[in-house]
Amino acid sequence: MKALIVIDFTNDFVDGSLPVGQPAVDIAPRICELTEQFVASGEYVVMAVDLHEEGDPYHPESRLFPPHNLRDSKGRELYGQLKDVYEAHRGSIYWMDKTRYSAFSGTDLELKLRARGITELHLVGVCTDICVLHTAVDAYNKGFDLIIHEDAVASFNPQGHEWALGHFRGSLGAAVVKAE
Repeated sequence: MKALIVIDFTNDFVDGSLPVGQPAVDIAPRICELTEQFVASGEYVVMAVDLHEEGDPYHPESRLFPPHNLRDSKGRELYGQLKDVYEAHRGSIYWMDKTRYSAFSGTDLELKLRARGITELHLVGVCTDICVLHTAVDAYNKGFDLIIHEDAVASFNPQGHEWALGHFRGSLGAAVVKAE
């Protein structure tokens, strides 16, 4: 069994307060296409969405990044067509709040995956070298097989993006694939 995990593809991370910019805009159609494919085939789809509280001085990211993905903000909404895809399939897609880089940290993601017999994770979203990477490392350490969709991940750091793609392959044994 397999699952698609869509990581942090929100307004703030595409063109908002912590923007990846054009590289994220460019992958939006592919993320929507993969989401539709996984839903249509009855596979498990997770929207793993960063959540922050305004003015939280205790969150470690508060020292590293400007405020982003604040609770109940427009910046935390899914970006573009992905919002429409989610709304159309709300009953078939699991929305999961996360407060750290990894979608596994402090969430019930592993329990949900294990309960469904899922062994293969397909990762898409942003940022390749931050939240996608940390989710992939945790997934690897938990024994999941990894598929990274190169044409559906992006970062505001081009060197970090390329490094992460190599790390997925070389250190995590992930398959890094893209549409033909």
